[in-house]
Amino acid sequence: MNVACRIVDLQEEYIKLFNDQLPLIQSGSPEKMNSLREEAIKIFEEKGIPSNKVEAYKYTNLQPYFKGSLNLAFTNEAAHTDVTQHFHCEVPQLNTYNVFLVNGWFSAKDSDTNLPDGVVVCSMREAAEKAPEAFEKHYGEIAPTKEDSLVAMNTAFAQDGAFIYVPKGVVLEKPIQVVNIMTGDEDRLAFQRNLIIVEENAQLKMMLCDHTMSAQRFVVNTVTEVFANQNSVFDVYNVQNQHNLTTQVQGLYVHQKKHSNILTNNLTLHSGIARNNVGVIMDDEQCESHVYGLYLTDKNQHVDNFTSINHDKPNCQSFELFKGVMDDSSTAAFTGKVFVAKDAQKTNAYQSNNNLLLTQNAKINSKPQLEIYADDVKCSHGATVGQLDDEAMFYLRARGINQDESRVLLMFAFAYEVIEKIRVEPLKEQIRGLVEKRFRGEFDKCDSCVVCGQPGSNASCL
Repeated sequence: MNVACRIVDLQEEYIKLFNDQLPLIQSGSPEKMNSLREEAIKIFEEKGIPSNKVEAYKYTNLQPYFKGSLNLAFTNEAAHTDVTQHFHCEVPQLNTYNVFLVNGWFSAKDSDTNLPDGVVVCSMREAAEKAPEAFEKHYGEIAPTKEDSLVAMNTAFAQDGAFIYVPKGVVLEKPIQVVNIMTGDEDRLAFQRNLIIVEENAQLKMMLCDHTMSAQRFVVNTVTEVFANQNSVFDVYNVQNQHNLTTQVQGLYVHQKKHSNILTNNLTLHSGIARNNVGVIMDDEQCESHVYGLYLTDKNQHVDNFTSINHDKPNCQSFELFKGVMDDSSTAAFTGKVFVAKDAQKTNAYQSNNNLLLTQNAKINSKPQLEIYADDVKCSHGATVGQLDDEAMFYLRARGINQDESRVLLMFAFAYEVIEKIRVEPLKEQIRGLVEKRFRGEFDKCDSCVVCGQPGSNASCL
């Protein structure tokens, strides 16, 4: 069932929609999901859709993008969409378990079910049956519902998403690739909720691939919660490749226990408006986190990365690096905060944001921050904004390389450091190629056919 609404007064209309459709929203959802909805909608009612008057969203006013005529899919459309007809992974030598979601709904018929013993990959609506203890313990406990109104909105409205559980001691040799597809012949608003649990001594690598399959206006509000237990290893690579009419608000929130090692790498190759929230809480000693990002923008695109890394316990390390290349009249923002609690001695934390502006009209707002209450730490942060190096350009030109090729080489050298952080070799090679194509101006349209095999799409030409 699709429910169309014209959003004028944001809080009032969404709250009215929630109250009118609550029985339908709750239908089929686990009790734990439903039990959090009422409190979440009250938080949303108090805070509303953030504008740039909200400090955490000062560089991105999201209110205009949640207005207009948007259709909300309150029933599963994945059952009626043949995604495998359009999507098949063509990354050379990349062997993955494939999971598909359509407009926020898990597609059971298209997703791989041949998994190692004990591993659960299913719809959020089935999680309470297939892994009841883990689901009940962690759902809604990691994402900052009380602090962020868009997390609260997702908690109130979300009906489905992907649930992934890797039991104690299991090492998944193949990555899990979650392909999030937005499609339809009407403008849409979708809510997707994911929960990922990696138990003690387990290992998981994931790819989150965001794609659009039709040329409509899409607004996507996604929240992903991750629990990384003791001695676990978790990598997630988020490849954003959506057309210019897409507004993507995405939150990834990780809770770490002792000796866990996590890596996140957000690769924004193409999007209209993208707001990426990454939150990491190191809630035990000897945790290690790597938080990376690369964002490439042109035309009037806008990407806003907001990160928060909390060192709550001693002897933990975090490494954070975000790089951006802005062309034409595009804009971007980076806000990163590293928090070191009073008792978090022996903390090592490094944060850096580097940006390259290719035109006079491109713009970046960068705000790295350290908040330190311990006295035995090693912490650093910094930001740079610049243009292509004239001396380096002269060096390349003097060796017979033309100006266009020299620009591509310098831009790729700038982005290379983030790409090299990818720990899945076939994906790393493919991202290298896609970034180079982007710099050569060959990536103006959706290149999902290269990432995941969407033939003939030109949705991102918009």
